[in-house]
Parts: sequence; C-alpha cells; structure tokens
Amino acid sequence: MPPTHDLSRRAVLQFAASGTIAMSLSTIATSAEAAPSFAVTRPIHIRSVSLRVRDLPMMTAFYNQIMGMDILSRSDSESFLGKDGQVLLTLKAQPSGEPDSGRSAGLFHTAFLMPDRASLGKWLIFAVKNQVPFTGFSDHLVSEALYLDDPEGNGIEVYADRAPETWRWNGDQIAMATERLDIDSLVAGLPGDATMPFVAPEGFRIGHVHLRVGDTAKAEDFYMKTAGLDMMAKIGDASAIFLANGRYHHHIGANTWRSRGAGLRDEKMNGLDDLAFSVSEPLMDGLRSRLTAAGADFHEQGDTVEALDPWGTRVKFVSAV
Repeated sequence: MPPTHDLSRRAVLQFAASGTIAMSLSTIATSAEAAPSFAVTRPIHIRSVSLRVRDLPMMTAFYNQIMGMDILSRSDSESFLGKDGQVLLTLKAQPSGEPDSGRSAGLFHTAFLMPDRASLGKWLIFAVKNQVPFTGFSDHLVSEALYLDDPEGNGIEVYADRAPETWRWNGDQIAMATERLDIDSLVAGLPGDATMPFVAPEGFRIGHVHLRVGDTAKAEDFYMKTAGLDMMAKIGDASAIFLANGRYHHHIGANTWRSRGAGLRDEKMNGLDDLAFSVSEPLMDGLRSRLTAAGADFHEQGDTVEALDPWGTRVKFVSAV
C-alpha cells in the first residue's frame, strides 16, 4: 500500500527526545520464542529478495546495522544477510550499474515484517534517534507500516501485522486502507534504546514484496495464473493489485503509479535482481503445470524452479518440505 506523508515530523522528534518512553526492559512482556508470523506460515510465501547494488560495503553495513540483519556470508561480489540462519537478502555488486528508475518495472519496496508491534515500535525509536530519514508512515488496517529508502534508493517498508482474526473481509477481498499512523500508541511504554547496530528480533522476515509493473493485468496473469496466488484487493482503477496465498493480506503488491507501460528491465540497471517464494512441496507440481500451460520461460535446478515475470525479473520458487 502507498504510505501517508502527513504525520507530524515534530511529533516523531518529540518522542525521540522525550525521556517519558524510557522504561526498564523488565517491564516489557516478551516471549521466550516468537511464533512464526502468519505471513510466512502460508503454503506460498516470500522467501528472499536479491538486489544489484553500486556500493556493496555501504549497502551491507546499512542492512546489517540499521535493518538489523545478520551477515551470514560475504565476498567481494556478494553479501548474504538474514535472520535465524535464513538468507533474506542478497546484495550483488554491480558498481558500474545504472541507477534504478521509478518509471521502469522493478522494486517499489521490500517489506520487512516484525514479529510483533512492540518490535516495530522499538525499531522506530532506534531509527529516529539515529536520524534515519523516513518517506512515510501508514496504518493499513491490517498492519502498521513505516517507509524509507536504503542508501541507493531502494524502497523499504518495515511493518507489523495486526492479528489476522481482526482483519475485515468482503467475501474473498480484504479491507485495506491508508490512514494516519498513531505513533504515540506505537511507541508508548517502550525503552528509548538507540544503540548501534540494531539487532533484528527473532522471527524477522520479508512479509511481502511490492513491485512496479507496466500493466497490472499482466502482473495478475503471471502471479495468479502461474505462481498460484489469489487476488486480495484492487485499488479502484486497478492501478494497484494485492495478491497472496492462504488469506494473507498480500505477499505481492504491483502498481503502475509511475511505471505504466514499462517494458523489460535493463540488466544494466541496479535495484531488483530477483525475488524468491517458498512453496510447500505438494504445490510444486501444480506450479510446474501452470508454468508449462502458460508457455512461461522457466527452468529447474535442484529444489528451485525459476521463471521470468512479464518484465524479465527472475522469480524463484523454492520447494519447502
């Protein structure tokens, strides 16, 4: 969903400077082991994202120190970052790459899902106190979300879901909106820790990926008819669609707000390189059948089926036993 931009920055600065939010960590109820978020327990869900980047050391430091992911391995050409031993983000060095263009097909944002609301509030306090710039803040009814860009302009959403049993439905369509975020409520009673680096909590994952596309009807064909997702919501004129598996609000968003009519992505352009889904093994045969029936360009290697979406972005489907 798009962010709102009307939240008072003065209010954000006030809570960052205020001592009233500081409390003993012992007063915050925590779980010894976080249960997996609803988003990643669906039979098909987002597994990881790969980005082509100009400055690999800088981008690695950002996603490690600001976003809080562990560096699982790295070389001069790639960095693999994640949480709980699972790779969530791969950064691939392309120092001579062209800057990503918002008018091309590509990444609108990668949405990092916090396991609970308190974790989102703690990260917001950390980010504000460390002068991380934001691009928006929104209450989407199903979730609360913070928006920013990484140092090379790739969009990021950091969010926490509300309990799925509180989501509102109209048949198979979910009610989502873009409303003002109640920051005071989000950070109330939380410790004002700004210690670098931030360490992402257990259960931190990618909940969804929002794409820029040239045509939402083509995105719908690919992600529904071949990938096997369901339509969750459309924005009025179908300038944005939201697709998911297992009655999640969305694992994939796709919009044409600035990219209508965009063609194939240029491999020389930095930004989105690929995205990967985790697919439960019983669903892999159906995936292969749909890709074959659609005449999609795909191949298999080991436990992974790789296809190209209508804009040439590599989409991987990894078997999860």
